[in-house]
Amino acid sequence: MKRKIGIIGMMLIFVISVLFVTGCSNGVDSSGESTKIKIAALKGPTGMGMAKLMKNKNSYDITVYDSPDEIVSKIVNGQLDAAAVPSNLASVLYNKTKGQIQLVGINTLGILYIVENGNTVKDIKDLKDKTIYSSGKGSVPEFALNYILKENGLTAGKDVIVDYKMNHSDLAAAVASKKVNLAVLPEPFVTTAKMKDNELQVPIDLTKEWDKVSQGKGKLIMGTLIFRKSFIDSRSKDVDAFLKEYKESVDFVNNNKVEASKLVEKYGVIPKAKVAEEAIPKCNIVFISAKEGKDDLQKFYEVLNENDPKSIGGTIPDENFYYSGNKNN
Repeated sequence: MKRKIGIIGMMLIFVISVLFVTGCSNGVDSSGESTKIKIAALKGPTGMGMAKLMKNKNSYDITVYDSPDEIVSKIVNGQLDAAAVPSNLASVLYNKTKGQIQLVGINTLGILYIVENGNTVKDIKDLKDKTIYSSGKGSVPEFALNYILKENGLTAGKDVIVDYKMNHSDLAAAVASKKVNLAVLPEPFVTTAKMKDNELQVPIDLTKEWDKVSQGKGKLIMGTLIFRKSFIDSRSKDVDAFLKEYKESVDFVNNNKVEASKLVEKYGVIPKAKVAEEAIPKCNIVFISAKEGKDDLQKFYEVLNENDPKSIGGTIPDENFYYSGNKNN
């Protein structure tokens, strides 16, 4: 009898151990709480760069959103642990939350272009007295365009009317259907529009225009990755593991555009794999750690601050904004 009880006891221990391991491997800890990192990506390059990571359902819960506006409250109130956000919004959130978020990396560089149904624009000065449509009000597209216009002697709202009524997808569709003649579009939406209308012109690369007028004051940095500081403090090893996998995902996407484009379509980042495949080489998808990208980002914030302090939340972030890695590794 004792032998039977001993065998039963051993079996129970084995079953409990299996359940515990299974629970952990499915993103649940011993208390039943989810251990998955909850991450927000945006449709476009930031979501494209995470395509391989999205396959890892055990470790990551990645949701793709249309707009940064949908993310802000969720990262502030703790519904999200991390988010890919426009570079200026990372600074705004840091200032507004009094340091409760940290930047862990840069994920997208310059991807903005001026497109035209026509042939009237050759350089920035040709925009004078024209109406140009754009998306991304309150974000990098607006502030980068305003700065470039200003450095070329033009004022947005006065010399050039800029209409921000549409989001990226709607604006790309309006351009492709010739309802809009002149627009600022980011990749991959430029590719989307051109695949529908091969006569569409792309006369101006705003990244090149930024480089001309910023005079070495830093790259045009579109996208960044942030984490809640409380999450970093409690799970810094998990953050570092994520960043390693994120870099691997970015490398995979840039080096395997056919396979990556299928994942991009599968996870709803871009509706069509063919568009993603065509756009990936032009999307400037990167992974630059906070430590490596700090100098460029500080210079970029200095330019935005000179032009409009509100664009970065009123002040340039201090040293504590930049995540330096788990010191216990």
